[in-house]
Amino acid sequence: MNDRIATVLPPCFQAKKGLDTKGSKISIAYMRKIIHIDMDAYYAAVEIRENPAFRGKPLIVGGSPNSRGVVSTCSYEARVYGIRSGMASSQAWKLCPSALFVYPNFALYKEVSAQIREIFFSYTDFVEPMSLDEAYLDVTENKVGEAFATHIAKEIKNEILAKTRLTCSAGVSYNKFLAKIGSELNKPNGLCVIPPQRAQEVLFALPIEKFHGIGKVTAAKMKKLGIHNGFDLFQWEMKDLYKTFGKYGLFYYNVIRGIDDRQVITEHDPKSISNENTFATDIDDVNEILAELRRITTKLASRMDYKNIQGQNLNLKIKYDNFEIITRSTNLPYQTKDADLIFATAERLFFAHWDHKRKIRLIGVGVNKLDCDGEWNNEQMMLRLFG
Repeated sequence: MNDRIATVLPPCFQAKKGLDTKGSKISIAYMRKIIHIDMDAYYAAVEIRENPAFRGKPLIVGGSPNSRGVVSTCSYEARVYGIRSGMASSQAWKLCPSALFVYPNFALYKEVSAQIREIFFSYTDFVEPMSLDEAYLDVTENKVGEAFATHIAKEIKNEILAKTRLTCSAGVSYNKFLAKIGSELNKPNGLCVIPPQRAQEVLFALPIEKFHGIGKVTAAKMKKLGIHNGFDLFQWEMKDLYKTFGKYGLFYYNVIRGIDDRQVITEHDPKSISNENTFATDIDDVNEILAELRRITTKLASRMDYKNIQGQNLNLKIKYDNFEIITRSTNLPYQTKDADLIFATAERLFFAHWDHKRKIRLIGVGVNKLDCDGEWNNEQMMLRLFG
């Protein structure tokens, strides 16, 4: 890819069917060079590296199939059976009875992730980790003096493989949205470059459910409206997208035109922090429930103390045995990370809204309206339990 690419979007992004083209030009003065790195089946790949006997077999990292656990990730051999992240482990076992199940080792995944981030920072200080296994890098100005982002992406891929024996996929483009799309197109171990000249080709042909930021519910709604791919989305005017999808409609209008002005953010303040647990069996014993409530609020307060975070709004989450979820919130008397105060507030909220005639499947507590005095480490919260 020639990163010194044209400064005007391709003709399809210009006047067409009366669409407003204001803002469709990319600034001549500043065109970003963004790389999105996404590790391939990360947790499963680490487990295979540690135990080569898993190689070539359908491997599932998550809870055991006879538990209420879920699939955290799985190898590509398991994905051909329709197994996906977030699926119940029991359902994954039904789809592939021969699959191997491994409980996740988050300490190891975090350790390897730190190695990978060291590689990122050797090229640029503008790194935005999205989780343990993916990050955006702005290499417009970089530490190695390389003019071409594609060359940097190749070097990063090679260095990750050499130092961790793991593969990753990279997307290279002039904005975050297209870089993210690119990293998903040629998995595993892929490299996809999307300059402005190719934006039309890539986005117009892309199924709407493959657009980053469009989930299953929204995709289904769009298909009912006749939006099946990027080309269909492009035909909609801004006012109609806004009327139908609210503020997200404005986002859809821009990204289908290759416009995404979001910068790579090197630091994050969390908006909320939470902890929850799914019981092995549905329970209605109030003493057991309160014991678990105490445990998760203590763990939550411990994490807040570690991150030097305080909060002033408490949220309680209850999932009943029929999978109905209720959430309730209340203000804490002041900014705090005190475990006893958080528990006492959660306990009052629980008794005010608990239907004691029903059994509980899951209980969770979260805190928002945060005051972050210390450094926030933007690593993926491993909140879901897999047992």
